[in-house]
Amino acid sequence: MRPLLRAPAGERLDLGAFDPASTPGGPAGKAEGIAATAQLAAPLAALQERLYAASTAGDRRRVLLVLQGMDTSGKGGTVKHVVGLFNPAGCRIRSFKAPTPEEHAHPFLWRIRKALPVPGEIGIFDRSHYEDVLIARVRELVSRSQLNRRYAQINRFEQSLADDGVTLVKVFLHISHEEQRERLLERLDNPDKHWKFNTGDIDERALWPEYRHAYELALQRCSIDAAPWYVVPADRKWYRNWAITKLLLEHLEELDPRYPEAAFDVEESRARLLQT
Repeated sequence: MRPLLRAPAGERLDLGAFDPASTPGGPAGKAEGIAATAQLAAPLAALQERLYAASTAGDRRRVLLVLQGMDTSGKGGTVKHVVGLFNPAGCRIRSFKAPTPEEHAHPFLWRIRKALPVPGEIGIFDRSHYEDVLIARVRELVSRSQLNRRYAQINRFEQSLADDGVTLVKVFLHISHEEQRERLLERLDNPDKHWKFNTGDIDERALWPEYRHAYELALQRCSIDAAPWYVVPADRKWYRNWAITKLLLEHLEELDPRYPEAAFDVEESRARLLQT
């Protein structure tokens, strides 16, 4: 899946070249996609357990899934349907909102560092440090020179994470303008979903071209070899879930964590236990 979804690095990126309703490499349809995702649950869980077990013997490796996308693109849905396939005890989920006064008093990566997964864990960021080059750019919260410095800081930060055993899986959930409107309308039409609706989302839609350009720049300038971006078409929820599950599985399979060998005499322990 990675070659199909990986964003091209080091060149101008046009999100218009990516169809948000496409299903590259995916199953034939919704029913097949849901079934295929369910079949990936067991191997994912087994790899997660091996990753956690390896950490008890000093293996520092862990995985960080970074989810970015326009409102309604499915960040929360991914956490529910994809991350839900893992053992929650081994996951560290963090949703980043507007910075608090305390967070504002620190460099922008300060709150990110505090939320990183520890060895053996699967970390999930619903939004991330990229908000500081997305919203900050669209809303002109900082100067362009400061934005440029932030891109470089992000690249150095992510390289340092990779050097320390973090496998970054950065996913841009690519939703169309039309699909977002339909999903917002669904929230308005269903009283049980009103809590998910924010009137500010309508104002943000007016800035769609600006956000799209900000994402194009972030994906272009912060897609290093150690932490590339993946563009996942998100108009079809079933495909979004399947594709991200496959990406996680591929990265975990490449890590190939192993159960540690026993640090005690197994046969002696067996004999003692049988005597009880």
